[in-house]
Amino acid sequence: MKVALSWFSLCTALSLALVNFGCMKVGPDFARPQVQSYDAWVEKEFPGVRTQLPVHNEWWEVFGDPTLDKLVRTSFEQNLTLRVAGLRVIEGRAQLGIAVGNLYPQTQTASGSYNFDKVSHRNPNWPQPGSKTSSPDTIWQNTVAGSAAWELDFWGKYRRAIESADAAMRASAADYDNALVSLAGDVAQTYIALRVNEAELEIAKQNVEIESQGLRIAEARFRYGATSERDVQQASTFLLSTQATIPVIESNIKKQRHALAVLLGQSPDKTPEGLDVSKGIPAPPWEIGVGVPADMLRRRPDVRAAEFAAMAQCAKIGVAKADLFPSFSLFGSIGFLASDVGAFRLSDLLTQQGFMAQFSPQVSWNLFNYGRIINNVRVQDAKLEALLITYQQTVLTALREVEDALAGFIGASGQVVALAKAAEAAKRSVDLAFIQYSEGKTDYTTVLVAQQELLKQQNDLVSTQGSVAVNLIMLYRALGGGWEVRQGMPYVPAEVQQEMRKRTWWGKEMQEDPQKITDPAKRNLFWYAPDI
Repeated sequence: MKVALSWFSLCTALSLALVNFGCMKVGPDFARPQVQSYDAWVEKEFPGVRTQLPVHNEWWEVFGDPTLDKLVRTSFEQNLTLRVAGLRVIEGRAQLGIAVGNLYPQTQTASGSYNFDKVSHRNPNWPQPGSKTSSPDTIWQNTVAGSAAWELDFWGKYRRAIESADAAMRASAADYDNALVSLAGDVAQTYIALRVNEAELEIAKQNVEIESQGLRIAEARFRYGATSERDVQQASTFLLSTQATIPVIESNIKKQRHALAVLLGQSPDKTPEGLDVSKGIPAPPWEIGVGVPADMLRRRPDVRAAEFAAMAQCAKIGVAKADLFPSFSLFGSIGFLASDVGAFRLSDLLTQQGFMAQFSPQVSWNLFNYGRIINNVRVQDAKLEALLITYQQTVLTALREVEDALAGFIGASGQVVALAKAAEAAKRSVDLAFIQYSEGKTDYTTVLVAQQELLKQQNDLVSTQGSVAVNLIMLYRALGGGWEVRQGMPYVPAEVQQEMRKRTWWGKEMQEDPQKITDPAKRNLFWYAPDI
């Protein structure tokens, strides 16, 4: 038995050496495609835009609004869509573990049995009547055995599969980062929209007071015969029209509050904390750091996700190409068998006489597949080319989004100063119109036109102030900032981990960041010793 075991161990050692040192990998190695880029943004000359300054990672803090800061951080902790993205990272890591597991013997089984057989006296092997030979018609037999089947990774099929799973996991991690960026942008934009609506509501209420005063003046002048009833009806019509806008604005405010609650993982009937205390529309800082296009390409998670998706697909070409070549497999089993036939005893099971072993190298080659394999290679190659082009398009789209946001921010910033002066002039015009109307120097149409212009200028100012903030948010979103805050944080919150651990043993899979582990083979579940 010792000789048999030594021979089996030698064959296994030689097989391992063949796998580790004698195998190749078919298929192409991934290379990042060339992309069209440039060294500086088109709007780099605008005052306040600093290309030499890096992008602020926690960019929402530049508005100096504690409520906004708290809303963004709460959403990172509680948003349900973000949790789903985090679970996809954990799922990707488990998929990588499966791929790494296939690199080793794919089938490993242990078996044991204790059998009783009653032999038929009419089976072909039973002695014929009158024969001097005899056989027992009842047999007890027991066995214990272990077997393994191993398709050697001679052409690198399984190692390419590991590369693909590893890149797919990294793509899911980049998708998680992109979800963080999008979530911060959604919360900030919804918050700005809420503050704009609140400012519009305050403007509407102030104009209702002004228009109510105008109606009172028109009514007084009508009673004393200084004007016609038309002035009263005009003043009443304009007042009622302004009052009619208030319910719509209040409805929009409620919708924005509902949206914020859901973004924070709460039910819509719960108002997020801090919304009742408003400092108005958050103002942007005097200077904003935008870096250079090359920095943006390294920072944006969706660009990284597109690259990793192409990398994963590139490895699948090697997996498909390996099927064009013969596969080499090893099959082996060792065990013990004993029976009670004749002088044999069941107790002989674990003795040298009961030992059995089998070792069988095998080769197979799917020769006649009628083009299925080569066409599968072509399918994978076409998918890779599509993903490479998608990566290039993602880069171009990212560049355009930054330029659009910069242009929008610069344009809106230039409008604010002029609109603020226009609103101030419109307010002065209304005051003068009231004075002149009260003194009988003009008709009510002049007052009405002045009031309409005041309402328009005030609403335009508030809308543009909101547009400045929203365009800055879109700029930071386009630059890809914000995801850095998750570094050092788990992809799945502690309470979710606890629920999952009640169902399944997860080991260290949810505790360690796979992005920080450089060796793909060490990013799988089976590498770690159990911690239970």
